Amino acid sequence: MFLRCLALLLCLLVPATLVAHAAETPAEHAANVYAQQELESHPLHGNIPDYSLAPDDLAKSQHLSTIRVTLHFVEQIWGLVSAFLLLALGVIAWMRDRAVALSKNRWLQGFYFFLLFILVDTLLSFPLDLYVQHLQRVYGLSVQGWGGWFGDQAKAFGLTWLFGGLVIMLLFWVIRKLPGKWWLAFWVCTIPIALAGVFAAPYINLLFDKFEPLQLHHPELVAQLEQVVAKGHMNIPPDRMFLMKASDKVTTINAYVTGFGASKRVVVWDTSLTKGTPDEVLFIFGHESGHYVLGHIATGIVFTLLVLLLTYWIGFHAVRWALARYGTAWRIPSQDDWGALAVLLLTFSLFSLLLDPIQATFSRAHEHAADVYGQEAIHGLVPDPQATVKNAFDTLGLSSYDDPNPNRFYEFWTFDHPAIGRRAAFGKAYDPWAPGMEPKYFPKQ
Repeated sequence: MFLRCLALLLCLLVPATLVAHAAETPAEHAANVYAQQELESHPLHGNIPDYSLAPDDLAKSQHLSTIRVTLHFVEQIWGLVSAFLLLALGVIAWMRDRAVALSKNRWLQGFYFFLLFILVDTLLSFPLDLYVQHLQRVYGLSVQGWGGWFGDQAKAFGLTWLFGGLVIMLLFWVIRKLPGKWWLAFWVCTIPIALAGVFAAPYINLLFDKFEPLQLHHPELVAQLEQVVAKGHMNIPPDRMFLMKASDKVTTINAYVTGFGASKRVVVWDTSLTKGTPDEVLFIFGHESGHYVLGHIATGIVFTLLVLLLTYWIGFHAVRWALARYGTAWRIPSQDDWGALAVLLLTFSLFSLLLDPIQATFSRAHEHAADVYGQEAIHGLVPDPQATVKNAFDTLGLSSYDDPNPNRFYEFWTFDHPAIGRRAAFGKAYDPWAPGMEPKYFPKQ
C-alpha cells in the first residue's frame, strides 16, 4: 500500500511540476534565471539587490522567518501528536459515549460528538493561535483588538460546527450505506459541496470583514482598472470590484479573487491603496485579474478534487488498518463509529504533510503565471512596467517583513507564492518587449 501511495503522490507531483514550467517563453526563462542567480549569489535570509530592507526591518524579517518556519512544523506535528493522544488516552471514546448517551437520534449524537471534538481540538491549538496573534501585534502586522480577534474565532468555530457537522452527518450516512466504497461515493458528494463552498465564500467573508464597491470612493481608480480589463478582454464589470477594509485589522497589503459565477469578484485591500502607488495597485489588480483570465479558480477546484479523491482512498484503507490493529485499545470498533472520525482526520493530517510540496508547487505555478500576466497587462498603461512590478513587491514584502532570501527547501515545501525576493527580481528582469522576445499572454505592440 505504501508503494502505491508513493506512486500516486508522484503522479500528482509530476503534473504540478510540469504546470510550473509549462510553455516557458524565452523572456520568462531569462528572467527566471536572473532571479535564481541573484538569490544564489547572496546569503540566505540576507538582502538582495532587488529587495532590500533597512537593518532594523531585516532583523525583524529574519526573526519572523525563523518563527514562521518553526511554527509551521510545530503546528503540524502537534496536531498529529495531540490527535494520537486523544485516541490512545480514550478521550475520543469518551466523547463518543457522551454523544450516544445523550440521545438515540443520530443527528443529535453526530452534532454533539463533533461539538466536543472541535472544542477539544480548539483548546489544544489555542496557545499557538494566541501566540501568533500576539506576535502579529508586537510586530505591528495586526492592529485588531483582542475582543475583535476572539469574536472572529467564535464565528469561525460556529461556522465549522454548523457546516462541518452537516458534512460529518453525510459522511457517516455514506459509510453506513456503502461501507466498502464510501470513499468514492463521498467524493462524488464532495463535488457539489466544494462548488457551493467556493460560490458562498464571498458571502461568508462578510461575517468577518467590511466590503464596499471600489467605485464608491475610488471612481478614478476604477477607470484605470477598466483599462486593464479592456486590454485582457475580461468580463469584470465595476460592480465585481470591491474594497475590503483590511486596515481595521491588519497593516499588511493584499488582493485576491474569490467566488465563481454570480459571486465571482476581485477584492483589493484598502491597505494596498494607502501603501502602494496607483501604478502598483494597477499591477496588483492585473495579477488578480490574471487568475480570472487564466482559469485558475476552475483548475484549482479540479486539482483540489483530485487530491481529495486520493485522500479519501488513502483514508479508507488507513482507517481499516488502524482499527484492525488499534481499535480495541482505542475502544473504536468500526468505521461507522463516531470515534472513527478522529482516526480519519489523523490520517488526513499525516497525508497532508506529504501533500504540502505538491500543493505548494501547484499554487506557486498559478501565482507566477498571474505575475507574468499582470506585468504584461500594465504594459503601455504605466511608464515602466519592470520598475512598477519590482516596487510593488518591495512594498508588499516590507508590509509583512517577508524574508528577502528564504531557505530553498522551505520555499519549495511550504510557500504557496514564490519568495518575494524572487518575484521582485523576476519583475525587474522580465522584458518580453525587448528585441527578439515575445509576451506570453498579449500580442506584442
